[in-house]
Amino acid sequence: MTVTISDKEFTRFRDFIFDAAGITLSDSKKALVSGRLSKRVAAHGCESFAAYLDLILGTQAPGELQVAVDLLTTNETYFFREPKHFDLLRKHAQHAVEVRRPLRVWSAACSSGEEVYSIAMVLDDIMGAQGWEVMGSDISTRMLRRARAGHYPLERTRQVPLDYLRRYCLRGFGDHEGSLLIQRPLRDRVQFCHLNLMESLPKAAGYDLIFLRNVMIYFNGDTKRQVVSRVLSVLKPGGHLLIGHSENLNGINDQVTAVAPSVYRKPGGQP
Repeated sequence: MTVTISDKEFTRFRDFIFDAAGITLSDSKKALVSGRLSKRVAAHGCESFAAYLDLILGTQAPGELQVAVDLLTTNETYFFREPKHFDLLRKHAQHAVEVRRPLRVWSAACSSGEEVYSIAMVLDDIMGAQGWEVMGSDISTRMLRRARAGHYPLERTRQVPLDYLRRYCLRGFGDHEGSLLIQRPLRDRVQFCHLNLMESLPKAAGYDLIFLRNVMIYFNGDTKRQVVSRVLSVLKPGGHLLIGHSENLNGINDQVTAVAPSVYRKPGGQP
């Protein structure tokens, strides 16, 4: 039996994902919610979407709430997205080498990890064994499992420089034909953690660069302000916040200054 989602049920799921992840779903996303959750509704033998929501909000199915969040969050990324941001990363890395300072970078909402490994390739290329750290975080545990595996379809790696493909990646053969694996030494240098940007961030030393790209497009104004404020609290003075080219911080936050399209700098810091 096919279960359809009513307008009232869709409103309840829209409230659920906003409360859980700060994501605002428009009226046009009703089919998306139905399509992504229908198999879970059937798997649990629920007679309605309302019954499934009651299930995940209750205690009968531990872990199902995270499954629903994973399915309702959009995950889109690829290697070396927005090249100018990586030009800035290279400048930071070169300066860190010159002044013999470590470099810490955070990829917030990293999805399946392509951004994290792109950052790591650049830092390893320029800084080598000198101290650098890359942390990737996401609300989706499903995406984090993919990120930690570092295993991708070959067509997703077209933007990776050829030299980096040779140095940091292994091409699949046989059963793995058409895929690519990030080499273990690079995988071992990066960290991934489960993190909800709607909640308080764990205490950490400051980051020199934070990639928060194409995340705010899913938030309303108040949520954007809250998330940006949290993120900037762990950005070092003089550090840079990188957002998507379709995004801006106008009316969102005045703690940082725009230095280029989609690039903001926090005042202060050492030269």
